[in-house]
Amino acid sequence: MLVLIQRVTQASVTVDDAVVGQIGPGLLALVGMEPGDTEAQITRMADRLLGYRVFADEDGKMNRSLGDTGGGLLLVSQFTLAADTRSGTRPGFSTAAPPAEAERGFNRLVEICRQKHASGVETGRFGAHMVVSLVNDGPVTFLLRP
Repeated sequence: MLVLIQRVTQASVTVDDAVVGQIGPGLLALVGMEPGDTEAQITRMADRLLGYRVFADEDGKMNRSLGDTGGGLLLVSQFTLAADTRSGTRPGFSTAAPPAEAERGFNRLVEICRQKHASGVETGRFGAHMVVSLVNDGPVTFLLRP
């Protein structure tokens, strides 16, 4: 599993011209599931998403987490993130989890995050063509692995 997080002032996901998820200040997380991702890895990733310190404290240093700020979390499944891009000019997807496995893992990540972050967790729609809009704050972007 790998997750690309971006600190945002706002973000939304639209499917078929309808907004299906949106947040104000917080984190947009693009989630790529890989074959064999375990419950322990998914739980650790949820903890990292909610605890990763990317928000400024009173001194302007990145010392506050999403849990500290109460900001929104927008989780978007993105299988292309797990693509094999090591060679050639076309990505390979054998390194991404098969759709059924990826959906189970992604849904579990959403469930854990919702249990631990009462301030709000929004999502896109698994397997749909999504239009993701965001205003990156900083810009601040990190790639997380469990």
